[in-house]
Amino acid sequence: MSRIPVRRALVSVSDKHGLIDFARRLVESDVVIVSSGGTAALLAEAGLPVTPVSDVTGAPEILGGRVKTLHPRVHGGILADLAEEHHRRELAEQGIEPFELVVSNLYPFQKTIARPNVTEGDAIEEIDIGGPTLVRAAAKNHAWVGIVTAPDQYQEVAAAVESGGLDAPLRRRLAREAFFRTAAYDAAIVGWFERVDHGLPERMVLPLERTAELRYGENPHQPGAAFRTLGQSAWWESATQLQGKEMSFNNYVDADAAWRHVQEFEEPACVIVKHTNACGVATAADLAGAFRLAWDADPQSAFGSVIALNRPLDAATATAMAAAGFIEVVIAPAVEDAGPLESKANLRVIVAASPRRPGFDLRIVDGGFVGQEWDTTGVDDEWAVVSDRPPTTEEMRDLHFAWRVAAHTKSNAIVIARGGQAVGIGAGDQSRIGASERAVRQAGDRASGAVAASDAFFPFADGLEALARAGVTAVIEPGGSKGDAEVIAAANTGGLALVFTGRRHFKH
Repeated sequence: MSRIPVRRALVSVSDKHGLIDFARRLVESDVVIVSSGGTAALLAEAGLPVTPVSDVTGAPEILGGRVKTLHPRVHGGILADLAEEHHRRELAEQGIEPFELVVSNLYPFQKTIARPNVTEGDAIEEIDIGGPTLVRAAAKNHAWVGIVTAPDQYQEVAAAVESGGLDAPLRRRLAREAFFRTAAYDAAIVGWFERVDHGLPERMVLPLERTAELRYGENPHQPGAAFRTLGQSAWWESATQLQGKEMSFNNYVDADAAWRHVQEFEEPACVIVKHTNACGVATAADLAGAFRLAWDADPQSAFGSVIALNRPLDAATATAMAAAGFIEVVIAPAVEDAGPLESKANLRVIVAASPRRPGFDLRIVDGGFVGQEWDTTGVDDEWAVVSDRPPTTEEMRDLHFAWRVAAHTKSNAIVIARGGQAVGIGAGDQSRIGASERAVRQAGDRASGAVAASDAFFPFADGLEALARAGVTAVIEPGGSKGDAEVIAAANTGGLALVFTGRRHFKH
């Protein structure tokens, strides 16, 4: 049937938001409501006629409510294919009435396990059994039954009931949504067991939900979309775009890289990203100063960039940006005054909350994924001065800064910095000496008296020697190379301070 009138509904929900108004509209459309437990009590208290499920099954709810709807007189009424004569005959023989509508949402397992100090017993008790069984049964038999799994569906379904019933496209869409919800629910349970029983999961189930269609992917011939992992927060999903064109695939990727990077700094900071690598990073006493320093680091590469700020965008910074050149995206925790940027119709200005990094860093490879814990830029824990000369206080401050920039730069990475400004960035080079030489070329005369950070060890002294010839006075790197002695000797010969961190920050 294309449209099915609703005469009988089974209602059993955990989230009761909006339920009374929805149920009242069903009752006013002459729908008989069968319900259980707290749902039945709520509807009765609101003065709505409700048939307890125990009256249908002839059996009481048992085991503290663990068993109440798991009964042939319930599931027979949901799963009957009314196009089959023998199904209709069996219903009549057993005295079972069919349901045309099932309304069920699930125990809040995800919210429960998100609570601090939740016990295993609490988590287990919130694993719903009857709810997913009802949902899957109704979704399977969507040819005859509508399944409602969330309060945001109430309005559409109530309107359809009032208009004569649920048509086939609506029932199919509700069924598709229902199967996704039960799949995501089971994925959360699997994920919880894996976290409890293993540090690194043996298995992962990832429910992904499309949140936006993109203009295109990395290139115009590639269709693209944005997806989020259900149950995890995404800064970009809750962000507010105040102006500009819709975001593209590359905008999302670059904005994520810039937004995560700028969180490294406590002082007013600006990170300018091109193709996921920073081409300018700076901190200063105020945001406008940080932006100017970051832009001046490499104005040519900053053309068409994505810019992240760790302070609210103010008028002085907006004015400086407007005068600087073409910018694709500006992302900040707030906007106080966008000033002249408001006239730039295509410039995307985004307000976002700080990003979180739950779960794992996953990268697609052929046929699957590789995964790892997220990298963190630990500072000072294992740092050791290995040169004859220790860094000065000013050099150490810049080494801290350069190390945070290098950790977010594609390997091989060399960052030259001075006074809270990255003046030379060698990113994604196939050799470390190549990255050193690129950073030196970009820094030019600004390398004199600056410091440098390397995301991984120098295998030979040539990279450090290239930095020393340019005037760099202090270097920070992980150490751990077979050539460490050669590198340390080169630092001492050149009078450089050299710090080993004991931790590398490859970024591929």
